[in-house]
Amino acid sequence: MAPLPRILTALFIVCLAWGLSSCREREERVKVSLNKRQDITFRQQQPAITYACLPQYAHTESFQRHHLLVEYLTEETGLAIRQVFPETFDDHIKMFGQGKIDISFSNPFVYVRLANRFGAKAMARIIEEDGRAEFRGQIIARKDNKAVQTLKDCRGKSWVAVDPSSAGGYLFALGHFIDKGLNLGDFKEVVFAGGRQENVVLGVYAGLYDIGSIREGSLAVVKDKIDVSQIKVIENSRWYPGWVYASSPRLSPEVVEIIRTALLRLDYQQNPRHKAILDAAKCIGLVSSDDQDFEPVRDLSRKAGLYLD
Repeated sequence: MAPLPRILTALFIVCLAWGLSSCREREERVKVSLNKRQDITFRQQQPAITYACLPQYAHTESFQRHHLLVEYLTEETGLAIRQVFPETFDDHIKMFGQGKIDISFSNPFVYVRLANRFGAKAMARIIEEDGRAEFRGQIIARKDNKAVQTLKDCRGKSWVAVDPSSAGGYLFALGHFIDKGLNLGDFKEVVFAGGRQENVVLGVYAGLYDIGSIREGSLAVVKDKIDVSQIKVIENSRWYPGWVYASSPRLSPEVVEIIRTALLRLDYQQNPRHKAILDAAKCIGLVSSDDQDFEPVRDLSRKAGLYLD
């Protein structure tokens, strides 16, 4: 697999453009006196249950989506709960195994790895904004890329995916290709975009890669940064069980049940505060879930030759 220098180049160009626009207005100098100083003492972090979302988007996006939910869980359960921010998909998995994440919100592929390796237990799945407790992947290309019109045109092309542990951004697309007779060796190259859905869209939009794979809904996240009408969806994957809240085996069954109950109590239709929390999290509710729901993902992983332990 190749590194992702071309995506970094594209990001640099975008950041440079933003930076130049911000320098147009001259800022006034601020005089700082070093005679007035105050010693800052280290404040030790209090013990808390840790909550982490798999970092498929930037940390700011993750915080905006989840901090209201974390506040709600803290108030509703009476437990101290703190959001933590793994840098990568691998970090998320390692931190869970190291006891640094107690509540994991992840895609189903990462969940089955956490369950197989560390004994994670599914608590609840989200209901997406379209009303489904499932989601799917998309294979995209630039609209003006005449060489990629159908799925069979993807053979021999460069493919940028989110992360080797991404469900909608890699595994679902890979399974779709396999079902249609294309395997990994049929592509010119497969590059991973550092775990960020946005980077995949930018890489395709900039013309650095022929095709990309993302979870459905990711184009909306970058609609304020690029003209997403220049991106076309070649095909969608089939539906798979959605993103899941899972607990660490370190939490007692009683605590897990308190948290699960609070999650399932969120009422999108009848409670305005709950609606605001769920709107921020880009879902409209949750349904109870257990490990058996994710057998289709285990089957897909075996078909794709990806290990889960």
